[in-house]
Amino acid sequence: MLYSGGLDTSCMLKWLQERYECEVITVTLNIGQKTKDFKEIEEKAKKLGVKKHYTIDAREEFVREYAFRALKANALYEGEYPVSSSIARPLIARWGVEIARKEGADAIAHGCTGKGNDQIRFNVTIAALAPDLKILMPVLEWGMSREEEVEYALKHGVPVPVGKESPYSIDENLWGRSIECGPLEHPEVEPPEEVFAWTVPPEKAPDKPEYVEIQFEGGVPVAVNGEEMPPASLVEHLNELAGRHGIGRIDHIEDRFVGIKSREVYECPGAIILIKAHKDLEKLVLTRHEVFFKEKVDQEWTNLVYGGLWVDPLREDLEAFIDKANERVSGVVRVRLYKGHCMVVGRKSEYSLYDYSLATYERRQTFKQDAAPGFVELWGLQSRLAYIVKKKKVKGEKGLIAISSVREAGK
Repeated sequence: MLYSGGLDTSCMLKWLQERYECEVITVTLNIGQKTKDFKEIEEKAKKLGVKKHYTIDAREEFVREYAFRALKANALYEGEYPVSSSIARPLIARWGVEIARKEGADAIAHGCTGKGNDQIRFNVTIAALAPDLKILMPVLEWGMSREEEVEYALKHGVPVPVGKESPYSIDENLWGRSIECGPLEHPEVEPPEEVFAWTVPPEKAPDKPEYVEIQFEGGVPVAVNGEEMPPASLVEHLNELAGRHGIGRIDHIEDRFVGIKSREVYECPGAIILIKAHKDLEKLVLTRHEVFFKEKVDQEWTNLVYGGLWVDPLREDLEAFIDKANERVSGVVRVRLYKGHCMVVGRKSEYSLYDYSLATYERRQTFKQDAAPGFVELWGLQSRLAYIVKKKKVKGEKGLIAISSVREAGK
């Protein structure tokens, strides 16, 4: 069982034992959950009678192989969500399959509901990696509401961190924190301040801006303010830094792949800063053709991963282009943090396509301005002709003028 130690999986653990009279092995991944005590989770699982429990420290793997792939793709689903939970699910599923094989398990269980995207992400990945394993979704079988789950937990002595007084469902990893349920299910209501844990309210952020320099190599961040850091430490550091300035709060209406519109609230301070800096550096070193085409590729990658198709060959196909484009995305980006906003205020790279002598308006500029009129004439030729034809055609229909041919209109 993929075990988080929260309400769903804690109830599910007891329910599986009662319903199927089976032995349960639990697997928990550490991917940067700040609020999780993994020793406590292990002890809870053992108290509930599991045969064995595994705690896997996958923080570096998660950031290096999943979060940084999303970064290279500037992944923001519907322009807002950095797909933090989306990229974590295939990693959790992979480890679940690996432990299942090691222990000779017959099935893998998880605590997803039938309304969310996570069921797709887990089920598709598990079925691809281990088509012979049965996938159990107890939440669908037992049919309990969230309130009934709490009652079940209290009745069966299941120690869970969520009670009636705290109705929120929270998912965390190093790339972001998502908050659902409770008053957040009413999209017209502003999120209560109590739902946020990583970020301060922008109005309570420092009154003085802070500057941070992020160094990239091949599209991947390697240092902050000149200090080199491992992937997980770097992201964690930026989460704390940006969180102090109220950066990374997201509140938007999201289109789930199961057809439901949902109100989603996230905190993704480090991811927001990195994506903004990375995208800006791309524009400095890539040609306009690469930039415009990559936006389409990035969106396709994001939609594919959000929809749970991490195992689809198209992801790797798209990443072949994304990785190639990122080979030159190396340099330093300077970002200004202030009152909930992060603004790129400087960038430099040895691969920069910015040429001062071409861009400057000073007399020493080298741009051949006398070549511009001919370019403008040809660039806008068809657009001008189309506009003239349309304008005269409309007038002709009103009896003011008739055109005999496109050629005449062009004159």
